[in-house]
Amino acid sequence: MPAHTGTHCPYCALQCAITVDTSGAEPVVEPREFPTNRGGLCRKGWTSAALLSSRADRLTQPLMRDGGQLRPVSWETALGRVADELTSLRHVYGPDAVAVFGGGGLTNEKAYALGKFARVALGTSQIDYNGRFCMSSAAAAGTRAFGLDRGLPFPVTDLDDAEVVLLAGANVAETMPPFVGHLRRAVQIVVDPRRTATAEQAIATGGLHLPAAPGTDLVLALAMFHAAVTDGWLDKSYVDSRTTGFDETWRLASTWWPERAERVTGVAAADIRTAVSLLASAERAYVLTARGVEQHAHGTDTAQAWINLALALGLPGRPGSGYGTITGQGNGQGGREHGQKADQLPGGRKLDDPAARAHVAGVWGVDPDSLPRPGRSAYELLDALGEPDGPRALLVFGSNIAVSAPNLNNIREKLSRLSFLAVADVVLSETAAMADVVFPVAQFAEEEGTLTNLEGRVLRRKQAMKPPPGVRTDLQLLASLASHLGQPKHRFPTDPRTVFEELRAASAGGLADYSGITYERLENEALHWPCPATDHPGTPRPFLDRFAHPDGLARFVTVESAAPAENLDAAYPLYATTGRLLEHYQSGAQTRRVGELMEVTNEQRVDIHPDTAERAGLTDGGYADVVSRRGRTRARVRCVSSMRLDTVFLPFHFAAEQSANLVTNAALDPVSRMPEFKVAAVRLEPV
Repeated sequence: MPAHTGTHCPYCALQCAITVDTSGAEPVVEPREFPTNRGGLCRKGWTSAALLSSRADRLTQPLMRDGGQLRPVSWETALGRVADELTSLRHVYGPDAVAVFGGGGLTNEKAYALGKFARVALGTSQIDYNGRFCMSSAAAAGTRAFGLDRGLPFPVTDLDDAEVVLLAGANVAETMPPFVGHLRRAVQIVVDPRRTATAEQAIATGGLHLPAAPGTDLVLALAMFHAAVTDGWLDKSYVDSRTTGFDETWRLASTWWPERAERVTGVAAADIRTAVSLLASAERAYVLTARGVEQHAHGTDTAQAWINLALALGLPGRPGSGYGTITGQGNGQGGREHGQKADQLPGGRKLDDPAARAHVAGVWGVDPDSLPRPGRSAYELLDALGEPDGPRALLVFGSNIAVSAPNLNNIREKLSRLSFLAVADVVLSETAAMADVVFPVAQFAEEEGTLTNLEGRVLRRKQAMKPPPGVRTDLQLLASLASHLGQPKHRFPTDPRTVFEELRAASAGGLADYSGITYERLENEALHWPCPATDHPGTPRPFLDRFAHPDGLARFVTVESAAPAENLDAAYPLYATTGRLLEHYQSGAQTRRVGELMEVTNEQRVDIHPDTAERAGLTDGGYADVVSRRGRTRARVRCVSSMRLDTVFLPFHFAAEQSANLVTNAALDPVSRMPEFKVAAVRLEPV
């Protein structure tokens, strides 16, 4: 194995290129030139070598619960225990007694194998993944509007020449700092209830910050659509030739003039009109959305409203302009394309489509009728654990649901009801600590695989070092479990290349067609899906000629304003919203074990306007309990004068009594089944 290996960062969907140097006593990570990061890294990327050299927290032996304690056991003992438990439960209660929960950080090969394992080895319909908590609304809106779910349907380098970029619910300056380098020339318009680092940057460079109240992004988008039409910015030629559905969409949006929206959102009508004029008068403009828009009980419609605005201005599918959504997790795009979603088969195929079932079953060598039907979405699956008609056992791969799920007290209680819980992880995460069996698995740079970044660019994640003795890959674990459950060994290969070859065949002809992509072709790291043949160049910009609907037209979709799922009242007078910090990632299972990052932020905090803090009897630097109708979390008070008086902010990286998700709301979007992470009614109590 070479001493210097080019691979990619273990964190976000920008998938910055890095080199892992293993020539010394400890691994070292350095940035590598690549289109997304251009030789730069954020603080998390620079410190990612600590994940490879950490020994104190690394799992290197299977653990099994004995007398209430997790104790080391052999692989064979752990595998035998899991197989016996699952076989017994399936025999008594049927195949849906066992559920599987995956993650948006798993490689394409592992996401594919996990979906196949659930549906073939277990025969269960009960599989979903944590991408349902972050990308599902954007995926649903994109599919509805364009016929295809591609986060950014253009290379991120296209943004280098943008004149104006609107960022709705995206704090890229903290969540993926190298992304900011692509916005240097653009006037930026930032929609966020907080004056984030991204909003500060926009203001400093002559742009706008539109501080819409939590839960009102949809109304703001409707008002901007209204202004685009009534102020003369509608691109009628584009609307007539490349879209359908405008008239009905405008009929409802016409009631949301900017002055009316100002009373709901708190954004000045003049700023609404200015933002639209900036976007519309630019030769090269983009509308980009992220979790702040999507993590709502009406997140799909909110994302759709921003798409409607972009369509009205003639941006999507036009060279140098467009609409896109900024994927969060490392393989958030690929992870939702190859079968670990409740309703999905590889290639972005629908599980209830007979032709899709027949194609994939043929690749798998099984009867199409043996494949289960769509099951519960992520939160609904977790909420059903231990219920009479719900799963009795759960297998978790690449997710820390004991921190990341909304309405967390409920989910922790549901996890405790399970007859059996098994977790595969690199460290003893909060979820793993609750398990009956824990499997130690390899992490980034210790295994081969592919990921698909936020642009739809398929990447090779190369192995730079061997995993510690006693650690296996997820593919090896799935193959061993399948064998213990009676599956033939050839059905679940352990070599990532072999799995990818099968994935290619399973995806062939689907919307997310990877059949023309090979490991050898990925040496140049330049292939975007769909790529239907080995001589096909890939599709970095899929909508330039036509959209993916049969008629080639994009859809305006009528959406109506909707309030958050719960209102403020005297008992809960404030909005709580959640998000990421620069130093941490997701549930913090990785970053909370990196000393350099914990030196910066090592505990939960709550950002509050000083006047709001004073009214609640709080002092800067003291502690407060943030209390909702579902639970309470404890945080150190951080007074921030730019915060809205009615809003507090909680990062979601911390665990135990400091978890933000103890207060979040599990109200679900009716289309995507996304929980409403971004708005919860709360009060503050001094500690």
